[in-house]
Amino acid sequence: MSNKTKILYVSQEILPFSPETPTSQSSRFLPQAVHEGGKETRIFMPRYGKINERRHQLHEVIRLSGMNLIVDDTDHPLIIKVASIPQIRLQVYFIDNQEFFHRKAFFHDDNMSMFPDNDMRMIFFTKGVLETVKKLGWAPDIIHCHGWFASLMPIYVKKLYSRDPHFADAKIVTSLYNDAYEGNLDSKIAQKISFDSIKMEDMAHLKNPSHTNLSKLALQHSDAAIIAEEGVNPELEQYCNENDVPLLKQHGEMDYLNAVDEFYDSIVLGKTELVD
Repeated sequence: MSNKTKILYVSQEILPFSPETPTSQSSRFLPQAVHEGGKETRIFMPRYGKINERRHQLHEVIRLSGMNLIVDDTDHPLIIKVASIPQIRLQVYFIDNQEFFHRKAFFHDDNMSMFPDNDMRMIFFTKGVLETVKKLGWAPDIIHCHGWFASLMPIYVKKLYSRDPHFADAKIVTSLYNDAYEGNLDSKIAQKISFDSIKMEDMAHLKNPSHTNLSKLALQHSDAAIIAEEGVNPELEQYCNENDVPLLKQHGEMDYLNAVDEFYDSIVLGKTELVD
């Protein structure tokens, strides 16, 4: 059995499968640097309909597909696909479902309005990642979340999967980006999450499911956070400081990867000091 530190990356977008953004860049290059530094990694993202499966050589993993996930008291089939990042030996696992992810867009319709079911897509993505990791028989030491679409991962790990041996000891890291969306998610998102036996009192931030409050929910159930780009809402840094969430502030491009890797090690060792 490997003694390597195991890190699960959960991101809403990853190069080259998504357009170039700070989120997709970090989600592409950070796992590579960490992997090359001697840690074990797994990477997950949604299989959006805009992804060209032939060009990126996605293929279904039959042994991981086939289970149904319940979202808002309704069954939805889970399909798992996989592809390799070109030039490096890292695979990306894709969470797929025809109803949620086959539309030819990420989060918005042609009028740039948020899809009304983005909340259900988030729940499905979150549970899909966790159930697939269980099926892989792989227990991560750290789960690192990138982008608002992955913001439900911390509460699901800490509340629904806290007794699962795959996740009981996992530390959660949330990277904060300047990726705010207009408006709110569905006002009933907390009610839908409560179908998974997560208490409403643990989701107080979702009474008003804005981007800021969704981020606060993620931070509330995270063990540490990273400000991954400039322009992040200062209210979120203030939240970290007020709630003793260890925070790594954005580093320059040259030392960012090393700084995050060192931050991981401090988390694994249980340190809680702030890092400038």
